[in-house]
Amino acid sequence: MATYDLEEQEQIAEIKAWWKQHGNLVTGVVTAAAIGVLAWQGWNYYQRSQTAKAAMVYGSLQKAVAENDSQRLKAASGELLEKFGGTAYAPLAALSAARVMVDAGDAKTASLQLRWVIDHGQDELRDLARLRLAALLLDEQAYDEALKQLDGNVGAGFAVRFLDSRGDVFSLQGKKAAARSAYQEALARIEQADQPGMQAAQASAAYRELLQQKLDALGEGS
Repeated sequence: MATYDLEEQEQIAEIKAWWKQHGNLVTGVVTAAAIGVLAWQGWNYYQRSQTAKAAMVYGSLQKAVAENDSQRLKAASGELLEKFGGTAYAPLAALSAARVMVDAGDAKTASLQLRWVIDHGQDELRDLARLRLAALLLDEQAYDEALKQLDGNVGAGFAVRFLDSRGDVFSLQGKKAAARSAYQEALARIEQADQPGMQAAQASAAYRELLQQKLDALGEGS
């Protein structure tokens, strides 16, 4: 057995005393850190697993869209929203389903899908859903509700489209002054926007012409 000198024995005694006082705390911190690492790894694995499963369901949904199978489309969309609502595939699926439902004349289901994206989607996808829902409401002559969807903040990429749609709603309401103002602001924003590339410039010119036609159709006066 090793023989310790007095100084070593004092150091060992100090270490034992320190550990007796703080050992439980150190053990708790180390254990918590280990649990945290395991939890983080588990969460990452869960997220990857969910994304992979959602991708498979989304693939089935896209096939249903291509084959115009509305029943399989509804089933796949419902599964994505219910089980994989936190993945990026869910809002894309809802938008795809809404478009097909509109073509099939099922505005009610389309509206539900779009409202889900508005409530759970982010940024451009949410703005796109708001724009499409406003169009549905416009067809139903629910003008005030359509305007609610077109109110508030919107990304720069959708600003002109939102103004255009607001102009359409005001025009159908007979509010020519408000419609004129919306169309004019939309035109002004197109003029201010940079248009890199010939294709973008041509698209902008065509859209500018459409807005100008809507503006001219309002005539003069209030």
